[in-house]
Amino acid sequence: MSDIDPLRARLDELMDAEGITVNRSLVRRILATGLELGRDGTERLDLKITAAAVEEMRSAFRLFAPYDGASKVTVFGSARTKDHDPLYAQAEQVAASLARLGWMVVTGAGPGIMQAAAEGAGPELSIGVSIRLPFEEKPSAIVAADPNHVTMKYFFTRKLMLMKESRGFVSLPGGFGTLDETFELLTLQQTGKAEPVPIVLLDRPGGTYWDGLRLFIHDELVPAGLIARDDLDRVLITDSVEAAAAEITGFWRNYDSLRWVGTTLVLRLKAEPTDAEIGTLDARFHDLVASGSIHRTAPLPPEVQDDDRLELPRIALTLDQRRVGDLFRLIGAINALESSVRVTSSGSAPT
Repeated sequence: MSDIDPLRARLDELMDAEGITVNRSLVRRILATGLELGRDGTERLDLKITAAAVEEMRSAFRLFAPYDGASKVTVFGSARTKDHDPLYAQAEQVAASLARLGWMVVTGAGPGIMQAAAEGAGPELSIGVSIRLPFEEKPSAIVAADPNHVTMKYFFTRKLMLMKESRGFVSLPGGFGTLDETFELLTLQQTGKAEPVPIVLLDRPGGTYWDGLRLFIHDELVPAGLIARDDLDRVLITDSVEAAAAEITGFWRNYDSLRWVGTTLVLRLKAEPTDAEIGTLDARFHDLVASGSIHRTAPLPPEVQDDDRLELPRIALTLDQRRVGDLFRLIGAINALESSVRVTSSGSAPT
């Protein structure tokens, strides 16, 4: 008998007593890791960080759980933006536009841009994830009294929840915090650590904030070989609320979701593509394929086992892992297929 067997038996007894019947192996890992931290003689400060992070994530998971089926867009921006600033109106209007189409709006629950977005979405369609700071940012009045609100101690747990749940992102001008959130989002997309989603950098009418960033990227990062020339192509930079909302909703016009099954990437669509369209996709994006071709497929066995979007048509490919950042181009082409016009769409939130 291995050393871990007695511990596993005791943990199983504990889970039995607490009525835990699903995902037991994962719960067991969490419990066992806590005990191992104790056995390791982990310092008190490290234990406090671990305990607080797990507690915060539990609170946030419980907050988001009732809205698991709702499409969400996260709005980033400065807490210092005043309500008379044109940026405030931009944030309020883009949130209102998406809320009218059924999207929930997630913010950092502070003042400024965050409050504007929460006001635009309204209390029933806004979720706030605030941060405890010794100065400056406090939950806005509209969010502080809202049950759809959770407060975090750590930026990393807050950032996880601001990004994990959303199917679209809008960043308005802000300071270090906004830039940190925006660049982490871009990094997750560039490296394939997060599934492709639409990203909009929204400015005030005639503003140059994001254009300045684009110039820095093209003049400094690209020539130095620090990023690829087309890494910013997945982002829409605009000063139009209408264009921003259309970018978020249009990304989900035909594309629905993806799943990795071994080395095979399966893309689920809303409309069945024709043979000619699949041939065109394969010819145009064959440089993304490590072997074989882009082809139509039935749901693969792991998808069937999980009852995972079985009603949707699919295409599949063996993606060159070095090209994962180029999935945006393929998804854009999928959304532009003539067959996608058969999808009845009002621009509402994807289901």
